[in-house]
Amino acid sequence: MGGRLLDDVATKQACHREPAGDSVGRGTAYGTFGELLQGVLFENGLDFLVTLPIAQFSTAIFHARADDDEVRVVPGPKAKSRLLAERILRAYAPRVGGLLQLSSTLPVGKGFASSSADLVATARAVADALGIVIDERTLEDFLRDIEPSDGVMYSGVVAYYHREVRLRERLGFLPPLLIVGHDEGGMVSTIEFNRRPKSLTDADKREYDDLLRTLTRAVREVDLPTLGAVATRSTEKNAKLLPRNHLADLKRICATAGGLGVVAAHSGTMLGILFADDEDGAAAARKARELCQQLPGTVSVHRSLGSA
Repeated sequence: MGGRLLDDVATKQACHREPAGDSVGRGTAYGTFGELLQGVLFENGLDFLVTLPIAQFSTAIFHARADDDEVRVVPGPKAKSRLLAERILRAYAPRVGGLLQLSSTLPVGKGFASSSADLVATARAVADALGIVIDERTLEDFLRDIEPSDGVMYSGVVAYYHREVRLRERLGFLPPLLIVGHDEGGMVSTIEFNRRPKSLTDADKREYDDLLRTLTRAVREVDLPTLGAVATRSTEKNAKLLPRNHLADLKRICATAGGLGVVAAHSGTMLGILFADDEDGAAAARKARELCQQLPGTVSVHRSLGSA
């Protein structure tokens, strides 16, 4: 962990008293339906993504116990959440351990940022139990060498350097959207996907620069048709890295039903069709759902998070 974090921790330790007895903290974090845009920028060569927050969450409850030297996790396989909890406790309350309980409505391996949401919820629950606040930048420092992050510690739509675990820019808030999701099946490891070499040309990267500028403007102006067009283009480019057997079908259904565009879980198995969350959009989404149900795979409907 960097010097800034160590200085931060030292200051907060001086102001924080460890709990004399048991305490309970709770934390939540939203997931995402893939990304509105994901790629590599020409301007700096960095991998980036733009989040699409949805109203599905990971929840953590941390039962802090004084004079305990162990963190236990339920369910057991959540090793990264346990590691994060241990790091935070070592930094702020080294004589505290406890029980971490995790639950989530986010599917695993589908591109819903389930792992990132688990970690952010964990950090918030531990901080709540200790009576402290861990800001986003400090949390990023704790997370950086655990795994790449989807930026779900920030509210609203953000452009995020997921490999660096660092915010690029807050883009703003969108009105709620409906997303008709189609899952071809299987699972994708985000870690393995991020390790794959990407054969992107300079022209590809310049296009990502342009797409990010266009999407930033679309979010700030609440220009949903342009947002949908950018999401569709990003999905098309992603299909060269992660084949999508039914992308053409979803684009056809989107056009037939009057959707805004197609969105991808760029490191997952899901594709979705975007609709405005109003009366007309809901009717169009029902039509798209019926058409998607004729394809192999499973169909689900999701709602994005709106303004704060």
